[in-house]
Amino acid sequence: MRIVAAPDKFRGTATAAQVADAIVLAAEQAGASAVASPMADGGEGTLDVVGGANRTTTVTGPLGDPVEAPWRLHRHTAVIEMAQASGLMLVGGAEANDPLGATTYGTGELIEAAIERGARRVLVGVGGSATTDGGLGALRALYPTQRLKGLDLAVACDVTTRFVDAAEVFGPQKGASPAQVELLRRRLERLSQVYAETYAIDVGELEGSGAAGGLAGGLACVGAELCNGFELLAEEVDLYGLIEGADLVVTGEGAFDATSLQGKVVGGVGEMASAAGVPVLTVVGRVDGTASPVCGELISLSDRYGPESAMADTVRLVGEVISGYLES
Repeated sequence: MRIVAAPDKFRGTATAAQVADAIVLAAEQAGASAVASPMADGGEGTLDVVGGANRTTTVTGPLGDPVEAPWRLHRHTAVIEMAQASGLMLVGGAEANDPLGATTYGTGELIEAAIERGARRVLVGVGGSATTDGGLGALRALYPTQRLKGLDLAVACDVTTRFVDAAEVFGPQKGASPAQVELLRRRLERLSQVYAETYAIDVGELEGSGAAGGLAGGLACVGAELCNGFELLAEEVDLYGLIEGADLVVTGEGAFDATSLQGKVVGGVGEMASAAGVPVLTVVGRVDGTASPVCGELISLSDRYGPESAMADTVRLVGEVISGYLES
């Protein structure tokens, strides 16, 4: 039996790479062959999908302090996680954030560093941001933006939210009060007008332009293509090619709900496996609601082992599930 391990992260408990490695180890111990292909939808974990970081650059953090941001460069293609430069985790979460002042300047500096080191193609994963600056900070770091001409710039979006809506949808998650959300919304409305006048692009009409507090829309103004994050990364690693030759695909994530089937990793992997005629096993931390996987069996660690164990011992329990599944 040949198994492809293509999980998403289990947010807060295990990275996609850790879960994929646990699946592979359990499969090999059961006598099967397996390949790890950790996945992401453009948020945290994007670097793991393509092999991990092999560069580090000091950039301006979301609140102005310097941060060491890892990124990847391979064969003139750079992969950047904006969360490593402008992420909410860098400031200690929503309680410690300044939602009005947080900037994407450091993400722009990372893109600039990639260009200076010879990148001709740059993929930017935009999940996990601390910011709602509409990408203005990043564009200031990249000024003059004419030098981006000829650069293949792609944004891996993990949401479809539009530019101005980013304030209301994501602002509270970044520590914004209701009054601050309204201020951020007005600021994005004005910024969309400025972008239209400066770049002749109506970012407000672009699906996904509100990703990372509007960073996606800002980068679209300088030629970036806004892409479904899972589809972009799956193509980058030829996930469908891996699945075609498999007997079983194992995917999973921390919390499975209806949105899991709407452009996210679990739904995308399931659709690919279904198209290739390969069965799927979906292992998740917990199930919210009544959603069911695209195909195959769904196993909840919380239901089987209890919520506390599922949170505290995710990696080992995933391996235990795989061992039991292959033995049955």
